[in-house]
Amino acid sequence: MARVVIIGGGPGGYEAASAAAQLGAEVTVVDSDGIGGSAVLTDCVPSKTLIATAEVMTEVEEAGELGLRVDDGDDDPANSVSVEFNLVNSRVKALAAAQSDGIARRLADEKIRLIHGRGSLDGPETVVVGDERLEADVVLVATGARPRILPGSEPDGERILTWEQVYELQELPEKLIVVGSGVTGAEFASAYDALGSEVVLVSSRDRVLPGEDADAAAVLEDVFRRRGLTVLGRSRAESVKRQGDGVVVTLTDGRTVHGSHALLAVGSLPNTENMGLVESGVSLDDGGFISVDRVSRTSSRGVYAAGDCTGVLMLASVAAMQGRIAMSHALGDAVSPLDQSTVSSNVFTAPEIATVGLTQATLDAGGSTAMVAKVPLADNARAKMQGVRDGFVKLFCLPNTGIVVGGVVVAPRASELIHPISLAVAGRLTVDQVAQAFTVYPSVTGSIAEAARRLHLRN
Repeated sequence: MARVVIIGGGPGGYEAASAAAQLGAEVTVVDSDGIGGSAVLTDCVPSKTLIATAEVMTEVEEAGELGLRVDDGDDDPANSVSVEFNLVNSRVKALAAAQSDGIARRLADEKIRLIHGRGSLDGPETVVVGDERLEADVVLVATGARPRILPGSEPDGERILTWEQVYELQELPEKLIVVGSGVTGAEFASAYDALGSEVVLVSSRDRVLPGEDADAAAVLEDVFRRRGLTVLGRSRAESVKRQGDGVVVTLTDGRTVHGSHALLAVGSLPNTENMGLVESGVSLDDGGFISVDRVSRTSSRGVYAAGDCTGVLMLASVAAMQGRIAMSHALGDAVSPLDQSTVSSNVFTAPEIATVGLTQATLDAGGSTAMVAKVPLADNARAKMQGVRDGFVKLFCLPNTGIVVGGVVVAPRASELIHPISLAVAGRLTVDQVAQAFTVYPSVTGSIAEAARRLHLRN
């Protein structure tokens, strides 16, 4: 029976553990932070739970357009709903803890041993946890990542916060300054704005979400400004300091921004230090991330890695897939290497931005000759009924075959709408096949079929 030791209990770790147990291995998971890792306890699950509450506030705010009124002497439904922020965060933490407990129970049911502690390598076949040495045929490192801290801007957990600390707040920030306009920064800016905070988003680039589709980012930035959220473009933060009962953010050009709280969202650092990785033959890149191939192998025989510690598309879904792929490869099961061109992702702002496959940036840079069709949601019957104006569906296909190679959806619940495009990309379906599949009328998915029809190639 193969002995598998997994360091880290996040999605890459616990999914790998289940896969290895199913394949008949003796599995041990070493975890120091709680099963589920940051994805479940301090990042993905908590943030999306907070965002779900914010989504309800957005829907209430826009309910007046649909003819809804609340009989309390105020014609604006938004003024009739208030946020009890301590209860919001209590629910967030309770759901995260429950999710972690559920995963732990599942692993226990699968006869997987759980050890609380910090694991390190003493060679590629031995994991050390305190005084215990675990001999292994296969080791998987899935230790995740942590928030990067702006030099000279140490979080205090009260006014200067990382995304792991915001759930301890008992009151909604009066004025929140979000430093960083990537996915994390944009998501929290959108959520806190909907919940009622005054929000300032500091972006070092010329637009929010510089790594996402430019058309999608432009829609989101327009929505932000319409809702009163301030976006400071081309403004790099130099420092964040506590000032009395508030904070002051100093920009590199000398300007200052004052607020009640600041949220640092300036990237992540891998948890790979002091683990004996390099000494055990595991190569790290310049940023400290573990170098892996498409089946999650490191440079050390028998040692695999998965999740954010590898820096490969830092998504919980990718971490889980990397973990499963690693175990399939290590234990001799059929395996399909990770194909990044089929990975779908989502930015949980309002509206959401979902993408898969080929990007507009690659097309514009001459890396592809794909054809593009873009259908605005303002033309969609279902969207009109729901009062949705912002957003679009965009499809990319190859010019000679019509095979779908990518797509973008900007819409409420775009995370649910991207799946048919993901299936088309993974299955190499043509635009004609997508167009000929029935969609419900009226539905937002009708715009996916419409985009496919616009890309039809005449024989």
